Amino acid sequence: MVTSRWTAAPARAASPRRRGVVLERAILDAALEQLSEVGWKGLTMEGVAAGAQTGKAAVYRRWPSKEDLVADALAAGLPRVEAAPDLGSVREDLLALCRQVRQIMFSPPGVALRSVIHECDQIQAERFHEVIVGGVVEPTLQLLGEVITRGLERGEVRPDAVNSYVFDAVPAMMMYRSKVCASEWCDRELEEMIDQLMLPLLRPCAG
Repeated sequence: MVTSRWTAAPARAASPRRRGVVLERAILDAALEQLSEVGWKGLTMEGVAAGAQTGKAAVYRRWPSKEDLVADALAAGLPRVEAAPDLGSVREDLLALCRQVRQIMFSPPGVALRSVIHECDQIQAERFHEVIVGGVVEPTLQLLGEVITRGLERGEVRPDAVNSYVFDAVPAMMMYRSKVCASEWCDRELEEMIDQLMLPLLRPCAG
């Protein structure tokens, strides 16, 4: 099940008297919307303020830099996969999990995250390390580990396949194909990745 804290940006006619958490939510939503539309390099604090229908000073009072603002916006908006699928086979569990990851990657906050990953430089990327690793990579790897370990218990997975290199294969492939090949990961591509890459890695050796 994918849950999301993403909410639609406030209507353009929102009251200028907003303050506190309501105003902060509007600014964070506007930052994600700007990232999805113009990317990391095109995002400005002024543009975010305009999108949130507030003054630039209200943004800078809360976030002194665009890096700080975007890190908080991503942390607040990215959907999460809360539970590992359990559909009775490692193939179906992996497919279901990959579909949920795809949904996150192509959600508005996911598009915003990819613009950050693709466009910001190495120093800027360090600011987003915790958001990317702690909020996306590590939870996904944990769920992959649960799926594969459950497959081991059912006899579908050989013991030496339960390791971090195998767990890395799915997110690494999805990110690489998305970034380098502009893949949108249709169902056929997900099935091919599971059938042609993951299952051969996981299956017990014939003996």
